Amino acid sequence: MCRQSATVCLIKSPSPATRELSVLTHRLTALPDPRDRRGRRHSLVAVLLTAACAVLAGARSYLAIGQWARHAPRHTLVRLGIRAHGPLGVRTPPSASTLRRVLVAVCPGGLADLLGTNPAGTDTVAVDGKTARGSRTDTQAAAHLLAAVTGTGHTVTQLRVPTKTNEVTGFARLLAPFDLTGVTVTADDLHTRRDHARHLIEDKNAHYLLLVKGNQPRLHAALRSLPWSQVRARRYDRERGHGRRETRSTPVLTVTDLHLDFPHVVQAAKILRHRTDVRTGKVTRQTVYVITDLTARQASPQKVAHLARSQWTIENRLHFVRDTTFAEDASKIRTGHGPENMATLRTLAIDTLRRAGNRSIAAGLREISYAPHTRPLDLLRLP
Repeated sequence: MCRQSATVCLIKSPSPATRELSVLTHRLTALPDPRDRRGRRHSLVAVLLTAACAVLAGARSYLAIGQWARHAPRHTLVRLGIRAHGPLGVRTPPSASTLRRVLVAVCPGGLADLLGTNPAGTDTVAVDGKTARGSRTDTQAAAHLLAAVTGTGHTVTQLRVPTKTNEVTGFARLLAPFDLTGVTVTADDLHTRRDHARHLIEDKNAHYLLLVKGNQPRLHAALRSLPWSQVRARRYDRERGHGRRETRSTPVLTVTDLHLDFPHVVQAAKILRHRTDVRTGKVTRQTVYVITDLTARQASPQKVAHLARSQWTIENRLHFVRDTTFAEDASKIRTGHGPENMATLRTLAIDTLRRAGNRSIAAGLREISYAPHTRPLDLLRLP
């Protein structure tokens, strides 16, 4: 069944073989068309490809996507799969209304899975949520989207958290379709739960590295009381950038004999961060505790520090970019599955630009703007 609990819109989740197809067009054929069969002029795949290319060209709304499609030349429409009609073989692009109806109704879980990255064989997968603030209405809360991102910054999938609940209920459903054998899943303190740890270790054959804060008071107090000053196995990192200097100390301790009340925990770490504002000289200090099932042989202090820092990848390389480059929080798309499907298309654009070698997504969008009806199709490898 579709993992979106609010609306059952996909009878069966896309199979691993379908998700791993190299051609985007072939992957999208697995999605069921939510429209009535009568009166369809454009195929579902053609409409979705049109929307994906328009967002990759910088479109932020249904109207902007429709404008991009309306100005598309004939050769672009052919590559998108727009059908020819009439004796003259005229190809008419989908209108903004058609694009909106499809994006509001198409299965968001299936679309996110089919446009995402396969996490099998990756080192880490970070899980975190983001609220699309502009999708809030007088009667409905803003859409909250839970996403999974690999350590290299490529999105695996996302799903919308149902109203009147939180990210906790969506954690297992988010990762359910994927093979995570040997992958270390990182998450913030909201997901530092015993059932999540058991699910990752016993059901998914994965590893975990979880942050511990005040929402787990006994575990947090137990970690604070450990003899950190006597630990010799530690990692130091120093960085400078964004107007500040930062020093991080990461002592790591094996805790298997300390009887911490958490399943499968083997190591704990205390990450102490000192930040100095270069301009003002102000110093801030922050202490964060993490726990993991990885042994000392599997994860040295250097690797534990790297895994903990990979959790911030999802914020820096996905959520922040969607906010600043695509103005996601300012978007007023709020009907049906529109918020999550548009977020999926923005994520696809970010991943596509990164695979093309763009370190700056904003710069990559400017490059595409010089050839908006050819460059997006080339980057998506449409024939």
